[in-house]
Amino acid sequence: MKSNSIYKYFTGITFYRVALHLVFLILIVPFQLYGQDVEKPRANYKLAMKFTSDKVDELIHDTRINATWLEDLDQFWYRFKNDDGTAFYLVDPARRTKEPVFDNAALAAELSQFLHKPYDPKQNPVTTIKFVKNNSAVEFEVDSIKFEYTIATKAVTFLDSIKSKPEDNAGNWRSYNSDSTYVAFARNHNLFVMQADDPDSTEYQLTTDGERWYSYARDDGDTSKTERIRSRNIWFTDSDKMYVSRQDRRKVGDLWVINEIDDPRPTLETYKYPMPGEDNVPQYELWFFDADDKSSVKADADKWIDQAIGGTYVGGGGIFRGKTDDKLYFVRRSRDWKDIELCVTDTETGEVKVLISERSEPYYNVRYIQLSIINDGNELLWWSDRDGWGHFYLYDSEGNQKSRLTSGPFMAERVTKIDTTGRVLYFTAVGREEGEDPYYTHNYRVNFDGTGMQLLNPESGVHSARFSQSNNFFVDNYSRIDMVPKAVVRDNKGNSLMELEEIDISRLEEAGWKMPEPFKVKAADGITDIYGVMWKPFDFDPEKQYPIIAHVYPGPQTESVPKTFSATNRNVSLSQLGFVVIAVGSRGGSPQRNSAYHTYGYWNARDYALADKKAAIEQLASRHSFIDIERVGIYGHSGGGFLSTAAMVVPPYNDFFKVAVSSAGNHDNNIYNIWWGENHFGVKMVKKLKSSGNEIDSVGTEGGGGRDDRGAASQSTDTGDDDEEEYEIVWETNIDTNPEMAENLKGRLLLVHGSIDNNVHPANTTRMVNALIKANKRFDYMILPGRRHGFGPMNDYFVRMLWDYFAEHLIGDSNKNVDIFKIDKKK
Repeated sequence: MKSNSIYKYFTGITFYRVALHLVFLILIVPFQLYGQDVEKPRANYKLAMKFTSDKVDELIHDTRINATWLEDLDQFWYRFKNDDGTAFYLVDPARRTKEPVFDNAALAAELSQFLHKPYDPKQNPVTTIKFVKNNSAVEFEVDSIKFEYTIATKAVTFLDSIKSKPEDNAGNWRSYNSDSTYVAFARNHNLFVMQADDPDSTEYQLTTDGERWYSYARDDGDTSKTERIRSRNIWFTDSDKMYVSRQDRRKVGDLWVINEIDDPRPTLETYKYPMPGEDNVPQYELWFFDADDKSSVKADADKWIDQAIGGTYVGGGGIFRGKTDDKLYFVRRSRDWKDIELCVTDTETGEVKVLISERSEPYYNVRYIQLSIINDGNELLWWSDRDGWGHFYLYDSEGNQKSRLTSGPFMAERVTKIDTTGRVLYFTAVGREEGEDPYYTHNYRVNFDGTGMQLLNPESGVHSARFSQSNNFFVDNYSRIDMVPKAVVRDNKGNSLMELEEIDISRLEEAGWKMPEPFKVKAADGITDIYGVMWKPFDFDPEKQYPIIAHVYPGPQTESVPKTFSATNRNVSLSQLGFVVIAVGSRGGSPQRNSAYHTYGYWNARDYALADKKAAIEQLASRHSFIDIERVGIYGHSGGGFLSTAAMVVPPYNDFFKVAVSSAGNHDNNIYNIWWGENHFGVKMVKKLKSSGNEIDSVGTEGGGGRDDRGAASQSTDTGDDDEEEYEIVWETNIDTNPEMAENLKGRLLLVHGSIDNNVHPANTTRMVNALIKANKRFDYMILPGRRHGFGPMNDYFVRMLWDYFAEHLIGDSNKNVDIFKIDKKK
């Protein structure tokens, strides 16, 4: 009995000890391990900091040649900086020579004697030069002193001290005509003119109807009464006549931002800001003035309700001067952006004649509008995408088409040069060359009759040409996102004559930098090719899995997918934290493909790009095992801020994307600007009976109609009764917003906005915040005080937030690295 009790006693103790050990293993050990850094995932901040833009700039210098052609000569100079220092070169393509302009050692010695301080021969302080004395010498400035350098003798001569420019507005109000005999300016919103050579000459007031927001001044919101300020006038070439494109914005709604950090009191900033669907929008006028006889004429340009003359987003500003002052060409656009007309006006009478009429559904691509006035207006070169692709057409002075210069399934983009004698057009185009990225820009030439189409620079990449005045030669800079930039000189047939520079990135590569990788995938329709770029960590391990982050912008004017070489792209440093980062296009994102691609997102302001971003990531994950498709982030600015937030609130994408950083997003396009919302997302004119408010029908933009006292269109319609019943025309939009989807928020969302953003008003993000709070959702929100649409000196702080947010929520590194950037407290 006794021994059995002892056995039970010791057996109980053993069981008790075992139980304690188990409790220790289960509860205590995990807490100890949790505190050990070796087990915690870490973002690689050290590598990310090594490849910020500032650090990379120390490892690479100039990446392109900015050639300046000499007047009336087939020679040019350029300044170039590399690891050997800064040098100026003079190039003669015909002789295929490249000679240094300065002997840097001799220049440094001469400057040291003149200015009594040392100069390093490698650090040439000269920034620009001007050839003089039959190109035997150059003038330049250093330390506010003008010098002359004789190339043959290497002698430096002192010329003059440069007077500092006035710090105030003195002098900036002057607008000189071609021979500087007259100067125009504005005062109290009216237009004045005076003799330029006599500061005490009589001022002539040309207008009396100017007022704030209906002004002849460049700043139509100016509140000064007596000061001379810059006017809106543009002088005709070699003439005493000028024109003014004027807007009446008096009835346009006001918008405000408050600069909370102004001293000593916060200040209110008021500005005009028309929004989609509003009745009161800017009304355009075109005026002509003669400084000699002080006469004025208004162009008879009215046609459509709420039309625009030139204006925002229109290529070339939509107003075009020739060499003579008797006529002016302008583009007139309907409010719904479907109809445009090229018109010419008689500057003496104001009479307007329509030369070319175009209508495009769902809207006209006004950004590419171009007019070249040839042979004093006897011929006109016009760009149009009437067949779904952008091409050039030649017209006579009466608007009759003479020839089509380009055709085919590609986009002719920009006029580079016109040889009127040889009747040859030099231009850029994309999407014509088989087997390459359709966004790569090449240069071409074609005869005015449409024959002789020739590619001038066949190397795969994005090309940029600068022609000589004679059209005999051009400098060609070209690169790709995965190819080092090169610069060559070619003749006008495309023959490569000499290589100027190939950028040296050896120090960058020695530091561990690697090229990003371009890729091609299918859009969500399984048919359309979309193109992108991938950045990977430079310590990349193919056996690991990495979260993937998409940098997005929805377009439709650009996809923000880089095509040219860039060592300092923000995605370079972001990827070093331990992410795969991509930027990829989407249907509706760019005008460079064709009209169908460009306008895919019309009447859908929110969802159209998300399907393609998701499809791209899924395809990349199926190709690459190192992509973790369960950890997907997204970020963007402005329209990209709008789209990245949409990814978190719009099903089914809010299940796919897990983390978003959205900065300066136009989350509610009903309060973004009229030009963006109505152009890309739709507006229609609707007839409504004034008596009942009932809709009669949707109408086009053809026809007239007066305007009532509030600026709305007012017409009458025959109802069949003896009396006619009045109706009004209102503008309706169909704009989806992020706030209306706030209740669907999933994942982690960081919203950031500048407090005085006068482009995308902070109310866009505030409304999103309000909707999320009402939906009882958790999110993060940061206002950057005193910052506009760009974050300026607070950009580094924003980048730090971006890094930390993704590191915490995609990698699991919640250690806030608050000191990784040094913020300049003086800014």
